[in-house]
Amino acid sequence: MGLYRVYPTRPTLFPQTGTSLDTLCDSPMLQTGSKKRLIAQYLEDHSNPFSARNGWKESSVYIRLPKEKVKWPSEDDAPKLEIKGVRHRSLIDIIKEVFEDGVATTFHMTPFRHMWKVSEERSIEVYLEAYTSPAMMEAYVEVNSLPREPDDNLEHVVASLMMYSDSTHLSNFGDASLWPFYVFFGNESKYTRGKPTASACHHVAYIPTLPDDFQDSYFGFFEDASSSEVYTYCKRELMQAIWKLLLDEDFMHAYEHGIVIRCGDGITRRVFPRFFTYSADYPEKILLAGIKFLGECLCPRCLIKKADVSEMGTEGDMHDRLALQCVDTQVRRKKIDHAWKLIFQRGAPVDGKRVKSILNSESLVPTRNAFSDRLLTFGFNFFLMLVVDMLHEFELGVWKAIFTHLMRIAHAAGGNVVKDLNWRYRRVPTFGRGTIWRFHRNASAMKRLAARDFEDLLQVSIYDLCELLLILIDFKFNFSAPSQSSRIYC
Repeated sequence: MGLYRVYPTRPTLFPQTGTSLDTLCDSPMLQTGSKKRLIAQYLEDHSNPFSARNGWKESSVYIRLPKEKVKWPSEDDAPKLEIKGVRHRSLIDIIKEVFEDGVATTFHMTPFRHMWKVSEERSIEVYLEAYTSPAMMEAYVEVNSLPREPDDNLEHVVASLMMYSDSTHLSNFGDASLWPFYVFFGNESKYTRGKPTASACHHVAYIPTLPDDFQDSYFGFFEDASSSEVYTYCKRELMQAIWKLLLDEDFMHAYEHGIVIRCGDGITRRVFPRFFTYSADYPEKILLAGIKFLGECLCPRCLIKKADVSEMGTEGDMHDRLALQCVDTQVRRKKIDHAWKLIFQRGAPVDGKRVKSILNSESLVPTRNAFSDRLLTFGFNFFLMLVVDMLHEFELGVWKAIFTHLMRIAHAAGGNVVKDLNWRYRRVPTFGRGTIWRFHRNASAMKRLAARDFEDLLQVSIYDLCELLLILIDFKFNFSAPSQSSRIYC
């Protein structure tokens, strides 16, 4: 009885975890100093982590500019806008650096199935980590079934890449912002990845937005300002152009043939990078998926119509999610190629009727996807990596909306409901090293709360949610606030 593992092959490394609750519950700390330096001086200092010595480069990308009623013999003849200031690192350099480091001794090079033996006759598969997932097992089988050179006796392993990006506003006043790309490794335990002091998050790129003088540059080419549709089109093209920069020749060679790395445990392996997840908020997901914002098919993973969203959670909805999964195919690519010909060779508007007639059935946009261009030939379906982002879609999305609505109900109920709720939250003690922080302000006011605060509100609100739901039920059926005797404890 109990948990056991099922490996596809005998592993060459058994990671030593040796972790405890205390070592995993580190609160994120921001160290501040009295000395402040200008960014230019900081970047000139070779000791800073963003210097060229640490693999950072500054590059430019180019995007094609369309113009309604202007035609070119081909899209290659259309004018190009240079976007400067893309600071990035090579994905291959990051993979080599991490796997050669001693931290690789904690990596799971061989995935496995985690089983729970309930009884002598029955076992249940348990999904705990990325390296116990079916996707990791499939990738491991795939890289080990690739043709080998006659003298290639190295172990083939998967570098599980888990990407994350989030455009961030840096100040309360002004427009200072940052748009970073990060990568985590799914070979590492999620408990280690979630530990701030583990440095398990690796910076890949800091990308710019369209320049402030975009309209001036556009006017210089066409003697006319761009429409809002063209500006949106260029924002989509910028995202894909930067990913084409990151998915360079070195990465594509490694994706197909692997990288020979002497890992931190002293064993030389052939490592194959594979994308597993990409976490981002909804606006960034649609940039990656190449679909319209809240279009008719508003999900980046399936083709369920907006009118059918109300069926979410039903048996039919679950069936449709599987039957109508988004798939990257040559048919989809041909639709976008056709739209590009209309835009650049026929002078059609980027959001005109002719373009919509081709793309609107799946809410597509006329933007070629970098992952599709580079990885479709290897059978990679980029839609599947666009997973749920707990921070943006749940904590700052669903849960925030529910809590806001419950606060409206509490205020409508009147009496001491709001006062009692705030008093209860303030009475909650801290837990762990940053797991639950003290509520110093009134929870009902929801002033300047971050995702961490909403997560804490959810973790300690089981009883209060039941209380507020009872108020809602009484309002609906009795049109009065519940009495003290009608309250229950959950």
